Amino acid sequence: MIALLLRVVRIFGIIFPRKWRPLIITLVFAGWVIGQAFPPKEEGFAVSEFGKLPILNGGRRQPIDSLARNTLLQLRGKQTANYEPWKKWYQSPKIVPATEWFMEVLMSPEVGDTRPVFRIDNPDLKGLLGLPLDEGFETDAKHFSWNQLQPKSDALFKETMRVVNDVPSDKRNAYEKAVFNLWRATFIYQQIKSSLQPPDARDWRSELEEFIENRDAGRAAAQASEAGKPYDEAALKIIMDDVSRFLSMERYDEFDFAKKMELRMPLFLPPETGNDDHDWKRTGQALMEAARGGTPNFALAHYAAIGGAFRANDVPGFNQAVAAYRKELAGRLDANLSEASKETFFNQMQFFYLAMMISVCAFLAAIVYWFRPVDWEWLRRTAAYLLFLTVLVTTTGIIFRMVLVGRPPVINLYSSATFIAFGAPVLGLILEAFWKNSIGVVVGSMIGAMCLIVAHYLSLEKDTLEMLRAVLDTNFWLATHVVIVTLGYASTFVAGFLGIIFVVRGFFTSAVTPELKRSLARMVYGIICFATLFSFVGTVLGGIWADQSWGRFWGWDPKENGAIIIVLWNALVLHARWGGIVRERGLLNLAIVGNIVTSWSWFGTNMLGIGKHSYGFMDAAFYALLAFDLTMLALIAIGALPLHLWRSPLESKPTKPAKSAPGGAEPQPA
Repeated sequence: MIALLLRVVRIFGIIFPRKWRPLIITLVFAGWVIGQAFPPKEEGFAVSEFGKLPILNGGRRQPIDSLARNTLLQLRGKQTANYEPWKKWYQSPKIVPATEWFMEVLMSPEVGDTRPVFRIDNPDLKGLLGLPLDEGFETDAKHFSWNQLQPKSDALFKETMRVVNDVPSDKRNAYEKAVFNLWRATFIYQQIKSSLQPPDARDWRSELEEFIENRDAGRAAAQASEAGKPYDEAALKIIMDDVSRFLSMERYDEFDFAKKMELRMPLFLPPETGNDDHDWKRTGQALMEAARGGTPNFALAHYAAIGGAFRANDVPGFNQAVAAYRKELAGRLDANLSEASKETFFNQMQFFYLAMMISVCAFLAAIVYWFRPVDWEWLRRTAAYLLFLTVLVTTTGIIFRMVLVGRPPVINLYSSATFIAFGAPVLGLILEAFWKNSIGVVVGSMIGAMCLIVAHYLSLEKDTLEMLRAVLDTNFWLATHVVIVTLGYASTFVAGFLGIIFVVRGFFTSAVTPELKRSLARMVYGIICFATLFSFVGTVLGGIWADQSWGRFWGWDPKENGAIIIVLWNALVLHARWGGIVRERGLLNLAIVGNIVTSWSWFGTNMLGIGKHSYGFMDAAFYALLAFDLTMLALIAIGALPLHLWRSPLESKPTKPAKSAPGGAEPQPA
C-alpha cells in the first residue's frame, strides 16, 4: 500500500511541475466539496424528497431529514446507518442515509427494530442487557438493534431510575452515564416509532379509513352506553380499540421524566389553515381529536398513503404519494417547503465536516514541509491554499446557518466552535502572509480542526439549530457582544498554540533558531494585542446587554468571571513584556497559559451548572477539558526547563573578538 502511494506521488511529481502542484491539489479538494452538491440520482424510493417534507420539532420547523440525522447522531454518533457493522470498510457494508433508516422506523417499524443502530461500548451495560462482549457472527459487539435490547428493557428502565434518583449527574461513573444515555436513546427511538402511525399498524391506510368510517357509529355507541341505553357493542369495541392505540402513541409525549429532559415527540401534521406553530399537531393528538368528532387533519391521509406504499414496496406509488403531499402543502406552507429544502441541502453538504477534513490535510502538508523546507516549498503553498479553501468552506457553512436561523453567526456553544474554526484559520493565513514558514498554517489548521471536532461532539446532544432562549433573542447583541468575544477566544487560542509550537519544536527538535524564536514572539505579541482589545470590548458589551436583560451590569457570574479573567490575563502578559519581566521565551510560555484560561471561560464555566450563562451544556466534556489543561501545564513546565536541556539553540552565540597584534597593532591577514 505504501509502495503504491509513493509510486502515485512520484508519477504526480513527474507529470505536474512544482509550480502547478498547489493549485492542482487545491482544485481536487474544491471539486470534492462541489461534488457534495450533486448526489447520485435516486433510482428507487424518493428518499430525499420525503426528507424535505416539513415538520415541527423542538420548537422550530425543519425537514424530516434534519430530525432523522439528529436522531441517528444521538443513537450511534453518525448521520448514516450501518446495517452491517460487523463488516470491515473494504467488505462494503450496507450504509444507508439517515432518512432511509428513518422511513423504516416510521412506516415499517418491525424492520427498523432489526437494524443495529444503538451503539453501546460499556461492557458492564452489555452484561446487564445480556449482549455479546466480543465480535462474532453478524455482530461487532458495539452496535445493537432494538430487538436485542427489548427483552431487557425493563431492567434498563429500573437501572435508569436508580441512577437518576440516587446518583447526582456529576457523581456518575462511566457505567451509570452509559445506562442513562442508552435509556434516553431508546426512549427517543420509541417516540419516533409512535410519531406517524401506531407502531403495531400493518396496513395503516386501510386502518385509518376504517377508523374514520366507524367513528360516528362508535361515538354514538359510547354515548348510548354512558346513558344506559342499548348500543352497538361491535362499534363500541372497535372505537375503544382505536382509542387505546392512539393513547399509546401519546403516552411517549406525556411521560413526566421525559418532559423534564425536553424529550417531546415531533409534530408531523401542519395546521389546516394559517401558519401558526401552535397549530401543528402530533399524529396521536390529531387522531384523538378525530375520535372525539373533530375533522381529521388533511395530512393524516397523505402520510397513510405514503406509509402504505412504502410497506408494499410500491416505489411509483410512494413517489406519487410524496409528490401529492408536497403539492397539497404548496398552497399552504410555501415558505416552509422552501426552508426545508434549503436545510436539507445544508445537511447534505456537511460543510463543517468537509472543512475539518481539508484542515487536517493542510496541517499535514505544513508539517511535512518542515522536514525539507528548501526542496518542498510547493508543499508550503499547498498547505496555505488548502487552509484558504477551509476558510471558504467554513464561511459558507456559517452563512448558510445564519440564513436558516435568521440570526448572527454565534447563537450557542456549537456555533461558537464553528466560528472559532473560522477565526483561527483566518489569523493563521494572516501570519502566513507575513512569515512564510507554515507556522500560521499549522496553528490555524490545528485549532480549526480541533474546534470542528468539538462541534461534532456538541451536535450529538441535540439540534444545533435550536430555538434561542428568550434572554438571547436579540440579533444586535448576538452580532456584537457574542461575535466579538468569540473572536477574542479565537485569537487567544492562536497565541497559545504558537507558544505550543515553540515549546514542542524548540525542546524536542533543533529547528528553532534565535531568529525563529524572535519571529514567534512577534507573532504572539501582535495576536495578544488583538485578543486583549476584542476580549475587553466584548466583555464591556456583554455587561451592557446584561444590564438591559437582567438589570445589572456585572454580577460575578462564572461566565462573566471567565471573560474578565481572559482580559486580565492578556493584559498581564502584555505588561510583563513591556516591563521587561519576560523576554521572548517567557512571552511564548505565558501565551500557553491563555489556552487554559480561554478553555475554562468557553466550556468550564458551563459545566458548573450555575449562573445565568449556564445554558445546559453537558458535563461529559469534563475529562476532555481536564486532559487539555493538564497537557497545557505539562507544556508550560517543559517551556520553563533550563536552556541547556533544549535541543534548539535559542540563544545566539557571541562572536569572539579578534586578537590584537603585539604592541596594539592591528592583526595582519595571513
